[in-house]
Amino acid sequence: MLIRRGIINMLISILFFQLMNMCVKFIPHIPAHEIIFFRCVISLILSYIHLRILHIYPWGNRRSALILRGVFGMVSLTAFFITLQRMPLATAVTIQYLSPIFTITFAAFILNEKTRWIQYLFFIFSFAGIVIVKGFDERINNFDLALGIGSAICSGLAYIMIRKSRDSEHPLVVVFYFPLVAIPFVAVWSYFDWVTPLGSDWLFLMLTGFFTQAAQIYMTKAFQIEKASVISSIQYLGLIVSFGIGYFIFAETYTGISIMGMGMIVLGVLMNYLYDQVRQRL
Repeated sequence: MLIRRGIINMLISILFFQLMNMCVKFIPHIPAHEIIFFRCVISLILSYIHLRILHIYPWGNRRSALILRGVFGMVSLTAFFITLQRMPLATAVTIQYLSPIFTITFAAFILNEKTRWIQYLFFIFSFAGIVIVKGFDERINNFDLALGIGSAICSGLAYIMIRKSRDSEHPLVVVFYFPLVAIPFVAVWSYFDWVTPLGSDWLFLMLTGFFTQAAQIYMTKAFQIEKASVISSIQYLGLIVSFGIGYFIFAETYTGISIMGMGMIVLGVLMNYLYDQVRQRL
């Protein structure tokens, strides 16, 4: 069975996003909005150069959807970076991975994408795995939890805007609009709350920008050529990668119950993917 191109793009995106998370985790003393500022400057430059090389008009056609994608993405990323710095890596990513649930829900109302009731059962099964993995962590306060959930909601809306622009925008144009919208806000915020990077901080800031740029391009391609319900469920696999990074690099340990929860997440993703494959052939 061949894996569809949209799935491959999303898997590559997941890898780059997890590398980005790792870099952010290494610089907890740099404010989240300042990290986003550096990330956006790098992304804006790389996107514009790439667009010029390909002779693509950078301003797009459906500008309202592109701007909304930038706004939702900026709010989501800011909230996520804050939780990433204040929580264990796997816990922050676990909460962020509520976003596929919101993506699927919004897709039904905004994009009229049909999702079978049995697929919701698969999502619930994966979500139950997330709940088991998270467990009861005393290191998480209500404010950070609210930030994480808010980030997931805004991510879901950002993905819907990407999907909405699939027929009118090149993936690079969609990626270009994120830093274009975000830079004015995070630049002002950083001006009033600046922390000067030192030594290896610069390396991690640069890598954050490069990894995010690659992740955004592949994610945008995935959402533009594949159904939101399928791509959203594949995102859960990123949680497994984050657990591996947390264990081997940040010495985060996991219980047998956590491992069982991860197995449930993977199984729910695979069941949804296989069901969608079978249904398309009928």
